[in-house]
Amino acid sequence: MAPDAPRRERVVLSQRRGARAVRTRAEVAEQTLVGEHLVRGLVRAQLGLALRIGLAVLLVFLAVPLVGVAVDEFASATLFGITLNWIVLALLPYPVMYVAGRVYIRLAEQAERDFMKLMDDEEHGR
Repeated sequence: MAPDAPRRERVVLSQRRGARAVRTRAEVAEQTLVGEHLVRGLVRAQLGLALRIGLAVLLVFLAVPLVGVAVDEFASATLFGITLNWIVLALLPYPVMYVAGRVYIRLAEQAERDFMKLMDDEEHGR
């Protein structure tokens, strides 16, 4: 190297994080491979949530006849001339399904808000 040649310096850009966020949001919008994986992760989380809530509802509905088989007093008890287990099976599904639906919607929307917050955090460089 010649003595009067200028010395090379490495220049580092300080605002590097912003470029990543714009690219991530664009990848989701343009449905690139990375964007597809991000959206697939959100859908997978919501599917897992739906399966867990559905399994819980199924267990509640299966528990009523099993209690009727295991506990004779429950199976033979009557109210207005109708056995108690039939009344429970006729009336229980509506509030259980309503509550399960409300819980699912609340948690699925929370997953979507978390996804959007992730995108916004990257956009603002946090």
